Amino acid sequence: MSGYEAWVGRTETRAERVEPAQALKMAATLDRPVPAEGDPLPPGWHWMLFNAAEPRGALGPDGHPKRGGFLPPVELPRRMWAGGRLSFLAPLRVGAHAVRRSEIVKVESKSGKTGALVFVTVRHAIDADGGRVLEEEHDIVYRDAPEPGAPAPKPVAPPEGAALSRVVVPDPTLLFRYSALTFNGHRIHYDQPYATKVEGYPGLVFHGPLTATLLMALCEELGAAPLARFAFRGVAPLFDTAPFTIRAKRGDDGSISAWAETPEGALAMTAEAGLTRP
Repeated sequence: MSGYEAWVGRTETRAERVEPAQALKMAATLDRPVPAEGDPLPPGWHWMLFNAAEPRGALGPDGHPKRGGFLPPVELPRRMWAGGRLSFLAPLRVGAHAVRRSEIVKVESKSGKTGALVFVTVRHAIDADGGRVLEEEHDIVYRDAPEPGAPAPKPVAPPEGAALSRVVVPDPTLLFRYSALTFNGHRIHYDQPYATKVEGYPGLVFHGPLTATLLMALCEELGAAPLARFAFRGVAPLFDTAPFTIRAKRGDDGSISAWAETPEGALAMTAEAGLTRP
């Protein structure tokens, strides 16, 4: 673990107003209705808040902040969202002054088929309007780059029986706008030569939290009610090279299962949602 366990218990606090201009830009990026001041912020849009504004000199060659600081200085070259679990306790409204308190609750080292892995779990709590509005656990994975010529992981078959499906066209403008709104400098999302020639991807990488945000909206559309909880896990990456599909279906217990499929029909992300009861 190289001392990474010393980061468990580390905390940070950030405060930010939910600006109407930010909500307008996210709505334009996602082709969604514009929430007015005082309206609830749609689920997943909170990821455009509380992001570190590091100076250019504090960034690494991949566009991420240099290792260390709040997160442990894991030396593995690739960092990405692995998944997360969210509880929506009350609306986070446009115009509200919000505070996010974060704590590293787990650092775990593993060995996978592609090499070494380090998982970091961060717990967030967001307060606004005098009370708790959102609780979240965010899983980050650091991993080795694959060896040249290494076989691709075996595709996972997606579920069947979708009740609602949408096709997503992952164009570079969408990825650039989302990167800008979330102040995410990771070059794999907008720098095509870097993504393909340095990191070896077939194209620009579609943001994991953006996929999750689209799945949240699909769950609310199918359930015709606001989310109470949402959990998601990345299975395979998505790229800007071709359209992909997101799907959702109801469970017998009233919950909703949702997932994203690669253009080839393999599972890319899986999710489970619970709705707010009237």
